[in-house]
Amino acid sequence: MNDGDDLWALVSGFLGISLLSVGGGVAALPEMHRLMVETHGWMDDLAFSKRYALAQAAPGPNVMVVGLFGWHVAGLTGMFAAMLAMCGPTSILAYAFCRLRGHLQGAMAMRVFERGMVPIAVGLIAASGLLLAQGAAFGTGGAPLAIAISIASTLFVWRSRFSPLWVLGAGAALGAIFLH
Repeated sequence: MNDGDDLWALVSGFLGISLLSVGGGVAALPEMHRLMVETHGWMDDLAFSKRYALAQAAPGPNVMVVGLFGWHVAGLTGMFAAMLAMCGPTSILAYAFCRLRGHLQGAMAMRVFERGMVPIAVGLIAASGLLLAQGAAFGTGGAPLAIAISIASTLFVWRSRFSPLWVLGAGAALGAIFLH
């Protein structure tokens, strides 16, 4: 495959994924993984997880990971193309939905729709978490430690009121000590 084919595959892939990103960019991570790792083989599980972790550590929206994926595939052009493909369609849909919601404010159909979208978003986000934990566990060679860190991190974020940044720092320290 040549660079033009890779760029087109990247853009068309993220155009489709953007329409599935109910719950935000994180909710579409399993589809991003399928595109980047399984379908095109542009990176492995560990590289995918590392780029996601890097995007999470940087200030800004979660969807910044798409730019890192695009950069990996096609450099600067890939970064901009992937971001535009991922954010363009959803921005248009969000604008249209916002306008429609204003007209249907308080309508029973709108309340039912919004309540119905919650479990879908939660399920997509949970699938993303499982995918990232699996990539971290089996991509590093330190599966038992990575699994333990993933479980402890999940419980910490779920049950405490502390910032998730504490988990990020602790996981990085433990990974540096035990996995490298």
